[in-house]
Amino acid sequence: MKKSSRAKRMQRHHARMGDKSASLNMVSLMDIFTILVFFLLVSAANSDILPTPKNIKLPISTTEKIPKTNVVIMVNESNILVQGKKVADVSDVIKSKSNIIKPLLNALKKELVADAPEKTKEIMKKGVTIMGDKEVHYLLIKKIMITSAAANFVDISLAVNRKVADKS
Repeated sequence: MKKSSRAKRMQRHHARMGDKSASLNMVSLMDIFTILVFFLLVSAANSDILPTPKNIKLPISTTEKIPKTNVVIMVNESNILVQGKKVADVSDVIKSKSNIIKPLLNALKKELVADAPEKTKEIMKKGVTIMGDKEVHYLLIKKIMITSAAANFVDISLAVNRKVADKS
């Protein structure tokens, strides 16, 4: 019996398609992965976020500036830390009548000398970032700021959680 032209065409079609298995277009796949890698590299380079310890809850504020890498002073309900090292007890500092915190002053001067021993112009532009819990008393923050200024830190910043500003 003779096959119709439609049957022959279907047989040829099935013979052609039956040999091939599904495949991925590698060029498109490589393009997607390249774009993904560049996106991740760019977004990782722009993440200058200060690591916040769990026991410090920062206040929420709107800010336009990206944080700089400065000497970090962390203040919680019991301790004052410079670059993660305990410097003083909060209770002792609050009881003190002096506005200058001596152990903090010594630690900040060590940080100045350690960062740029020969570059005096860069030393004068050095900054400090104060990460204070939102429950910390203002008197304590004020003493820390006065001590930072006494240690020749001219750029004093307060760390906050960033909130998106309303554009209205």
